[in-house]
Amino acid sequence: MKFSVYNTLTGLKEEVIPVEVGKIRLYTCGPTVYNYAHIGNLRTYIFEDVLKKSMEYLGLKVKHVMNITDVGHLESDSDTGEDKMALGAIREKKTVWEIAKFYEDAFLNDCQLLNITVPTIICRATEHIEDMINFIKVLEDKGFTYIANGNVYFSIERYPHYARLANLSLEELEAGSRVDVDPFKKNPLDFVLWFTNSKFSNQIMQWKSPWGTGFPGWHIECSAMSMKYLGDRIDIHCGGVDHIHVHHTNEIAQSESAIGHKWVNYWMHGEFLVLDNGKMSKSSGDFLTLSRLIEEGYSPLDYRHFCLQSRYRKQLKFSFESLTESQKAFKKLKSRIKNIVEGKTNNEVVDKSKIKEYQDKFATQIGNDLNIANAFTVLTEVIKDNILNNSEKIYLIEDFDKVFSLNLTIDEEIINSDNVDEEYIQMLILERNKARNEKNWVRADEIRNILLDSSIELVDSMDGTIWKII
Repeated sequence: MKFSVYNTLTGLKEEVIPVEVGKIRLYTCGPTVYNYAHIGNLRTYIFEDVLKKSMEYLGLKVKHVMNITDVGHLESDSDTGEDKMALGAIREKKTVWEIAKFYEDAFLNDCQLLNITVPTIICRATEHIEDMINFIKVLEDKGFTYIANGNVYFSIERYPHYARLANLSLEELEAGSRVDVDPFKKNPLDFVLWFTNSKFSNQIMQWKSPWGTGFPGWHIECSAMSMKYLGDRIDIHCGGVDHIHVHHTNEIAQSESAIGHKWVNYWMHGEFLVLDNGKMSKSSGDFLTLSRLIEEGYSPLDYRHFCLQSRYRKQLKFSFESLTESQKAFKKLKSRIKNIVEGKTNNEVVDKSKIKEYQDKFATQIGNDLNIANAFTVLTEVIKDNILNNSEKIYLIEDFDKVFSLNLTIDEEIINSDNVDEEYIQMLILERNKARNEKNWVRADEIRNILLDSSIELVDSMDGTIWKII
């Protein structure tokens, strides 16, 4: 079955031709773990999850690698601003290592609640410093770097296709980027590969290198780690649209300079989730988290359903009113499916020849640059079909839900909260908080699992830990 995507690099919708037949090498930019992921961030991860599951539905085997940025990453993509990890540590009176661990766990918990499948490989920047150093050495040996003020810079003048991904001139890139004056750069768009003379005199995360003790620039980690696990020819690289002009542009420049050939064949970018006052920003503190949505009475899958109603390349405007409308539609869909499940009889047989037409229609839609809205239309046609029996409908609904991941045929039972020992739960939460403060992650996870076994789920938020019945 044909699978086509919009390639940011060419500005065209193209059929995906894997580097290796039947297999996809997928790299997605992961979070910088200094704060909770906001729901705009999570929209991108939902899009990437649907992408992976769509390719698997179409018979492709996907090897998915995602990074975790747990080393200092400045507020601006262009080597300026404050250190995000350090800011988080100061804000919460914790070490940067504690901050990284806490928010990585919170992010992965959000993914689990949203039915986002864990990548094949999750690689942390702090565990791959040597790989980054070796990558920089290659660039240095090939003459793409220079040293100024003790820092190692990449010279974009050595890479003639620098502005290709953004489809802008160098002048337009410079004018549109958040570039502060760095007197040590030969070109304002040059970027740091390794800091040894940081403006942060007490930088905590530092490592020895051939250029002195310091820490890597942000962009180098994705190039080094993606190639370590996927090789130097990658099928698809994803991220948010905010990565196009700086981060992904710099990734391409350093990667193709190091290997001497095209690195990634297809670049895919998810658009912003926007509020009335613009896009959400963690640095400004103006953002919504998944736990906030849960507190407001929405389930994580209500939010996933909301995101799936819009094309990933289109900005999605968020309001609680629009989320409520989506929630109502989702409940109505689940109710119709519940009636089908309850109407199933034991003597019904699934005729594979009858359902193939619908499977092909569904595959055509997800294979057309992830047209998930039209895929839902196919689902509606299945539900309304007067020829299919209930067993055949259920088969198709569960088949499509491999991509939607909305638990469409699962009837979540509502547990009577009167039977819940709230005092016991709060006691365990306090014990878990103490364990986390003491970095006893094993005991903290044990407590979470004890509660999960009793159908109690913990949700960590910036205001503390809340619990809910599942």
